[in-house]
Amino acid sequence: MNSVARRPLHGGVVAFGVCLAVVLLAQLPFLRNRFFYVWDDSSAQFLPSWHYLGEQFVAGDWPKLMSPDNWVGGNFAGEALFGLWNPVNVANYVLVSRFDDLSLAALVVKTEFLALLALGTYLLVREYGAGRGAAAAIAVALPFGGFTLYYDAASWAAGLMAFAWIPFTWWSARRVARGAGSPLWPFLFGALAVTTGNPYGLLGVCAVLFALLVESWFARDRAAVIRVFVVGVLIGLVVPLVYLPLLGTSAVTDRAGQGFASNGVLVPALSDFLSLSTPSQLPMIWTFGNPLRLSVPGMYFAWFVVPLLPWLDWGVLRRRWRELLGVFVVMGGYLLLATGPSNMWMFRFPLRHVEVVFLAVGIVFAVLLSSGLRKDRLRSRALITAGVLLFTAYVSFSADAWSWRRHAVSLVVLAVGTALAVRLSRGRGLYVVLVAGVAAVLALQTAWFPKNADVADYGLPNKVSERRAMHDYQGTTFQVGSVVIGNNGLLLDAHMVSSYTGMGNRKFNQATCLNYEGTTCPQSLDKLLKPTDLAGQTLLDLLRVETVVVQRAVNRDPQVPPGWQVTERNDLVTVLRRGTPLAWPDGRVGWTDVNVSSDVSTDRSETVRFTGSGTLAFARLAWPGYRAEVDGKPVDVREGPAGLVLVDVRDGGELKLTWSAPGLVPGLAAAALGLLGALGFSALLVIRRRRAADVSADQAS
Repeated sequence: MNSVARRPLHGGVVAFGVCLAVVLLAQLPFLRNRFFYVWDDSSAQFLPSWHYLGEQFVAGDWPKLMSPDNWVGGNFAGEALFGLWNPVNVANYVLVSRFDDLSLAALVVKTEFLALLALGTYLLVREYGAGRGAAAAIAVALPFGGFTLYYDAASWAAGLMAFAWIPFTWWSARRVARGAGSPLWPFLFGALAVTTGNPYGLLGVCAVLFALLVESWFARDRAAVIRVFVVGVLIGLVVPLVYLPLLGTSAVTDRAGQGFASNGVLVPALSDFLSLSTPSQLPMIWTFGNPLRLSVPGMYFAWFVVPLLPWLDWGVLRRRWRELLGVFVVMGGYLLLATGPSNMWMFRFPLRHVEVVFLAVGIVFAVLLSSGLRKDRLRSRALITAGVLLFTAYVSFSADAWSWRRHAVSLVVLAVGTALAVRLSRGRGLYVVLVAGVAAVLALQTAWFPKNADVADYGLPNKVSERRAMHDYQGTTFQVGSVVIGNNGLLLDAHMVSSYTGMGNRKFNQATCLNYEGTTCPQSLDKLLKPTDLAGQTLLDLLRVETVVVQRAVNRDPQVPPGWQVTERNDLVTVLRRGTPLAWPDGRVGWTDVNVSSDVSTDRSETVRFTGSGTLAFARLAWPGYRAEVDGKPVDVREGPAGLVLVDVRDGGELKLTWSAPGLVPGLAAAALGLLGALGFSALLVIRRRRAADVSADQAS
């Protein structure tokens, strides 16, 4: 009786230990490189946006679906990537907004999601019948796999946030399939994965639910198939809320890398999986700046998986293959994706799929390991292990011969660790060795590879106060060159026209020579000063630009427009400022040929009182979703120069211009229906289980 009472506590203690171990180990990369978690997209896109969105939430402006001041990066609903409907994301944005040092903010948030990933993995592996020790070893190792650590955690934060919820969704949905859990949990976890806004989260949810359907079908459990199917439908009702605005906006955007293509970037080969346990291996995978190999061990998973393969009881798979069928479905499907075309619709860079492959591999490995290590034919197993270690060391040496010292150290670490694991295989010492080896390898890798040189190092200051002090700009600010990188304009008092976005407004980008990073070409100022077909007005005026910052490396002697003056000139930039205040300071009318008596705007609306007939041009991008009424009667909204909003009016009155994200109302309705459905389905299953229990009790009596 006492042992039964202690079991849940013991399981909770192990789960807590897993999370604590991951939290502590996540500090190692930061100690090696303070900027480790603020790299590439995290520096240029995610951290500045999180800080800004958190400030907006604290100020009471939520949901922040649109910010016209942020121009191409201001359609947050259409961008989808920032997870505006995800409560965990929002809570973290508020947390980030309390930090001045973004490197510390990134450390806290990414440590949190690495720990969540570990906890979900532990629960999932246990669900498939693995022992606590084996599950703990895999759960601690997975967050520090090469891709998860060096790409997702260091740079592509949205990928880490989405991946963290996949094991939870899989675990809770499988419990529902076998009749042991509430459908509310997989709905909530699946909704969290979907509402991160990262399409890989949605893909992962679809993959694991399909795998569970296959698993249940082969088990001839019709009730399980129905339960999983219903859960999938309920989670699917959340999808329109996140992706309808994106799809509704796509007609005016150009997302980089859409469609199907095979350019070889970040496409691993099947042979690269042979080195998933070699800490020093730099796979020969074509990356962004290096056509030869990765600069980090992007295909590394866990040091102990390959060396211990000869010691496992493979007969377990013959006895339990039906139970593990869903795992094999996920593993096989993601192997195909990982080695497939480099571009498939919204999914680019197949290397992103390897972490799900490793999750599936980890489940199978843990199940096998839980049966104990085989000690028969000791010499044969030892020779096979030695051969495997030498072969993988040779493969690493062949790919990067100049790093032979690292490969030698890796070989020694794996050999010693494997020997200790085999020696201590009869008790908890085995799992202590496995986790200690994860820590040792992480220490080596962060010393050898303190940063991911495959992606961009923007070299930005980490303190928000320092960034604001560097740029004393006023009003709407246009840059020529790359003075302010990405979404860092969100941290300034000015409103930067440039932003980092994967969903640029096609006409606006072409008209201003703006790229996805928010930098512009040397001819951008000339484009702004060129008369448009709207009564010869320039874009400089139509956009209501008040400050132009010209990088001197791009243009050392910029043209000063009439009515403008140079307010600053140094070795880096020339700053031009408009000499006279703009009309209608409370609104966004950039030009009109009617008489405007008042103009008041918010992010998603504008009210203009006017007399006469003519055209109103607004300093707003004509994203789909705009509607206009004059004295309650609908009028057309059309697209003007550079994709700006134009409204033709007649006979005076009050114009009300409003914007709503495409598909927002049906998306909210569908998500609400999904939540109600999950609650109702959960209640129905509870009632049925109670009735079944009552029937069983009556029969027993």
